[in-house]
Amino acid sequence: MVLPSWHDENLGSMVRGALWLESEVGEGNTFTKARLRAAFPNLSQIDRRLRDLRDYGWQIATSRDDPTLKQQEQRYVKKGVEVWIPGQAKAPKHKSSITAAQRAKVMRGDNFLCRSCGIAAGEEYGDGVEQSQLNVARRKVLLPGGEADYQLVTECRRCGAGGGADREVDLEALLELVEALAPMERRIFAGWIAADQRSLSPLDKVWGIYRALPAQSRAAVAEALNDMDD
Repeated sequence: MVLPSWHDENLGSMVRGALWLESEVGEGNTFTKARLRAAFPNLSQIDRRLRDLRDYGWQIATSRDDPTLKQQEQRYVKKGVEVWIPGQAKAPKHKSSITAAQRAKVMRGDNFLCRSCGIAAGEEYGDGVEQSQLNVARRKVLLPGGEADYQLVTECRRCGAGGGADREVDLEALLELVEALAPMERRIFAGWIAADQRSLSPLDKVWGIYRALPAQSRAAVAEALNDMDD
């Protein structure tokens, strides 16, 4: 089958990127961001459009996935859905918009708490910089058996900006950890679940704020602590 030309500007940038991988790189071979951008000099978001192909089953490895790759290299591992065929490039289900009714239901179910950091709507962060704003995001959950499910979860804007969309939860691994707990630990854990909270001690709160400090401020805290012990 003859592929459409990746030079065709009437095609979407993601489709053109897919055709470029097929025509110019080939499965199993590497390419660099510089080479990609040189091929599409007028498309400033071509890197992102190539990442979007992963939602259609395309496998593109980076140096984080494959230690043999240099930081600037990527490997075209495997072709996914042939997105250049009409009807094949529909947005994946987990990319569809979230309705207002869905958003309200999820926030109520999550007790209006960010499920990444635990902050409530309008509550100030420990650093006192701003108040939280909650939104609803999709979290990738690996179900027992390996199937992926994208589930809605409440998340604050700060956690979302920190890459919330890329978080992945292995439910089977978590259940194995729960099963490995001692009976007393499971009862305590069940109590936290029932209350939907775990009260932090003053020491826990101090540690949480300290961990978020820049290196210079952490050193200042350590020095002050040593002075207090003298």
